[in-house]
Amino acid sequence: MNLRIPFHRVNWVNTSFLFVITSVGIIAGPIFLLKNSVSPLMWGLFAFYMIATGLSITLGYHRLFSHLSFKAKWPVRLATLVFGACAFENSVIHWASDHRRHHKHVDKDEDPYDISKGFFWAHIGWILFKLDAEQPIDNVKDLRRDALVRLQDKFYVWIAVLAGLVLPAAIGYIEGGAVGAWAGFLVVGALRVVLVQQCTFFINSLCHMIGNQPYSTRCSARDSWIMALVTYGEGYHNYHHEFQHDYRNGVKPWNFDPTKWSIMILEKFGLVSDLRRVPTTKIVGAEMVEAKRKAEARLAELSQQGSLSEQAVAKIEELVAQLSKNLEELEQMVTEKVETSRENVKRWRKETKELIAQLGALRPLPA
Repeated sequence: MNLRIPFHRVNWVNTSFLFVITSVGIIAGPIFLLKNSVSPLMWGLFAFYMIATGLSITLGYHRLFSHLSFKAKWPVRLATLVFGACAFENSVIHWASDHRRHHKHVDKDEDPYDISKGFFWAHIGWILFKLDAEQPIDNVKDLRRDALVRLQDKFYVWIAVLAGLVLPAAIGYIEGGAVGAWAGFLVVGALRVVLVQQCTFFINSLCHMIGNQPYSTRCSARDSWIMALVTYGEGYHNYHHEFQHDYRNGVKPWNFDPTKWSIMILEKFGLVSDLRRVPTTKIVGAEMVEAKRKAEARLAELSQQGSLSEQAVAKIEELVAQLSKNLEELEQMVTEKVETSRENVKRWRKETKELIAQLGALRPLPA
């Protein structure tokens, strides 16, 4: 029977590990929790490891090492390298290399987790199967100059196993004997690894399928506040792909982005510096350009479907004209290097939001 599984392309090391750790985490972990009580210390350790490993991926692997969104002193780099390894998502050199290639070739064959190949491939398939040709790790030369990064890459497996699995089990044993050790291994270790990994994987899959595209439709990346809740702010993926070097993903004040807040706190303590920020004018400009494009495309689409309310069309055209005027005003300010007032930015965003709302309510008249 041909199951059409390309066994010749299976990465057996990755597949075996993910199968084992996922099975242990989602099967043995819950069974253990049903039959045993877990001490407050172990639950506290679970919470600590969830936050430490999750932030080490988002703040460290992603924004610091992959995108160079800020500079960090050695304690921050060391902590994120150690706890990033505990997430069992490979060394930062390999992680960053794949991620930089993803941004460079997003939605194309060269994209390691190309969403056009389907949800499964983008989510986990790209890890389970080898590429037709192994891609060279030639886009992280800057990271190789960091001695801590080289050390982590060399001893990644040892760091991951000892700090991510053995240490929680040892702490559990000291506190509660064999039951505590199993709690440390199964809950703080395996179950936590599965949860952190799946959250990371969902950024590669769901955030290229579900959500809004307020900044650009040049690629499949989307903003999802729901995904931001479980990924420490990484869910604002449309913004990130448009402005990948910004240390913020949730750029609006109300966006849930604990990674951004953590970086800001570290800056206050002098542990990070040189935070890269996209100017507000550039962000607002991207929103206005995208809103104008969507309005024109929607009008053309509905015109083909049937007649439209003249009043509604007139309103949309009026808002598009105002948006065009706002863009000209913005471009002139940028050209003349005139500082944009908060009132102007607030007005531009309000009128852009009004256009999007009117556009959503626009419907063809019944025949």
